[in-house]
Amino acid sequence: MIGPRHPSVQRLRRLSRRRSARSDENAFVIDGPTLLAEALAAGVQLLEVVAEPGADEELLARVDVTIHRAAEGTLAKAVDPVTPQGIAAIAAIPPSTISANRRDRLVVVAVGVNDPGNAGTLLRSADAAGVDLVAFCDDSVDPYNPKCVRAAAGSLFRLPVIRSAGSLETLKVLKDHGIRSLGMVARRGSVYDAVDYAVPSAVVLGSEAHGLPPEVTEAVDELVTIPMSGPTESLNVGMAGTIVVFEALRQRRARRNEVDGTPSPGAGFSGS
Repeated sequence: MIGPRHPSVQRLRRLSRRRSARSDENAFVIDGPTLLAEALAAGVQLLEVVAEPGADEELLARVDVTIHRAAEGTLAKAVDPVTPQGIAAIAAIPPSTISANRRDRLVVVAVGVNDPGNAGTLLRSADAAGVDLVAFCDDSVDPYNPKCVRAAAGSLFRLPVIRSAGSLETLKVLKDHGIRSLGMVARRGSVYDAVDYAVPSAVVLGSEAHGLPPEVTEAVDELVTIPMSGPTESLNVGMAGTIVVFEALRQRRARRNEVDGTPSPGAGFSGS
């Protein structure tokens, strides 16, 4: 039975609290049984697990790495949540790069998006809309920050993600791979649903407070706006990204239906 001073618990604490540690070790923390189950289903490479009494034994039976049994309350001194959930894992951060292997690429580029909740929303929407890659650029939040991992609700495990990239370099690489860039701005851009997303495209989103920096708006291929009738100055970056990637999904589904000769199901989505 291990306690707070065990090296694995110290490692959990270090990876939970320091971005530099996650970069140096190329590893991150997964906290709680729900996220651990999502990670196992997605094939995330686990490195080690710490479990307190009462942890889900059926879930632990699916783990094929070392499981450290910890005294109750140990994880409260190591992981980020106020109320730890009795089980935490350390996982490897997978490598990811921009490629042109698929000609229907859809990419999301976050420039200076520093709120973990908004970043998590972007990841969830990107996952749901079939985005191929998400790049976090400049001073964006680390997507492997524990708050962002929780906000992404498992989507981070299923998406190729680039972290700590430079925005201008990323746009150049995208262009070199035949992927045009669409910069989201509050006004004076092309109306978002009049843009053709059926070709390889990257949706470029700026920070919550300042939007895209001038050098990025000059570097993108086209500026895009979501028109609003109310007095709100701009949308939350997570909401704006969600609207655009689902418009891209709608268009691509319609295009596939045309190619396949099947009737289009219409523009709307229904939930249950």
